[in-house]
Amino acid sequence: MPDTSNGTAADGRTRDRVVRLLLELGPSTAVTLSAHLGLSPAAIRRHLDAMLTEDVIMTRSARTPGPRGRGRPARVYQLTAAGHAAGPTAYEDLATSALSFLADVAGHAVVAEFAEARAADLERRVKGAVARADPADRPAALAAAMSAAGYTASASQLPTGIQICQHHCPVQHVAEQFPELCGAETAALSRLLDSHVQRLATIAHGDGVCTTHVPLEARDLQRRDESRDRSARASSSFAVVGEADPVHPGDPGAPEPPAPPAVSRSSPVGSPTSAPPVSTSPATLTSSEGPAI
Repeated sequence: MPDTSNGTAADGRTRDRVVRLLLELGPSTAVTLSAHLGLSPAAIRRHLDAMLTEDVIMTRSARTPGPRGRGRPARVYQLTAAGHAAGPTAYEDLATSALSFLADVAGHAVVAEFAEARAADLERRVKGAVARADPADRPAALAAAMSAAGYTASASQLPTGIQICQHHCPVQHVAEQFPELCGAETAALSRLLDSHVQRLATIAHGDGVCTTHVPLEARDLQRRDESRDRSARASSSFAVVGEADPVHPGDPGAPEPPAPPAVSRSSPVGSPTSAPPVSTSPATLTSSEGPAI
């Protein structure tokens, strides 16, 4: 961060927060910065003036649509190239040299162990905040905890899951040469969320932001698909009610027509009414006991 040897430790911490806010919000007015930091406009301007002197930030007139009113135009503050290079990246040359020496002397396996140890340290620092949150809120809690650790992170909901974006990487230039740092960090995020995650982009690889996708779990996808299937079946059932084609006799699959009712005949007294009619033809009569003689 900027040289704060002439100021107090509290001043240094406040200016660190200003740098992080400018990384997150982009060019901002003193009023916006003071509102986020809970400082009076006079107090924040004191820090901004010091950072202007140290060439950590620069100022320009705010662009406003339409005609400008009376008075001086509002000024916005933004980081200079030196401001971006200062602070979290101030010791990266030393760190890169140290890791290069380790890789030459002991091999890249030692660098991987270092990356895993560093990721485990980040995991310990943010684990409590993530564990206290409800499962559905843990990605947002993780992003907030990572912002407090200097990563300037945010979380957003997508149809396929949640996306965590890190707008600042404290070890950007080191990770350009040692991607083991990014891999170990991704594994730590997966453990913290107890979910598979996918790293889509990294600042170290030239992207503008480190992006990690937290997909919906398989059971959540299954529930969503089942819900859509139920909705589709319900819609189709409403659409076909009362629209079935009539079935005509003789059509394939048509039911057999009912038998016609029996014709009533007069029977001798005492004979069953359900007995079949007796033939009156001259052919030999038969009975249930055999042929008549």
